Amino acid sequence: MGSMMPVSAAGSDWLSQLAPPHAPPHAGWWPLAPGWWIVLLVSVAVLAVVLYRQTRPAARLRRHALRELKQLQESTKDDMALAGALELLMRRYAVAHYGRDAVAGLSGERWLAFVVERGGEAWAGESGISLLRISYGGTATSTHREAWLAGAEAFMRRRA
Repeated sequence: MGSMMPVSAAGSDWLSQLAPPHAPPHAGWWPLAPGWWIVLLVSVAVLAVVLYRQTRPAARLRRHALRELKQLQESTKDDMALAGALELLMRRYAVAHYGRDAVAGLSGERWLAFVVERGGEAWAGESGISLLRISYGGTATSTHREAWLAGAEAFMRRRA
């Protein structure tokens, strides 16, 4: 017992024997926490959708034209007004989709043939002729309202 130090002498010295205080290591940025992985994946998905939609102007044009066609179908009850508005919508869509050079010079039978060749088969024959006649102020013996709308929709839905 002779080698033991008195309690009072050891009490003052034990603090100096402890290791110096230190902070925990700095948290690195990698690996990411799970929440950041989710934010990253959602951001990439949103960016991909935005880029996809921007690179598909034809799809946006088609959706807009079909929406306008549906509005015409629901709101226009007069056949003469429908024929005029439908003819205008179809020409605007065709110029935007196929280009001015391909569409601007078409009229009458050549315009109808253009539409029929590109999906608007319902405009072939009497239904297309009556549409043109009525849209330019003439009269027709019968109207083919459903064929006009079906032909316009088929023309716009075709991805050519």
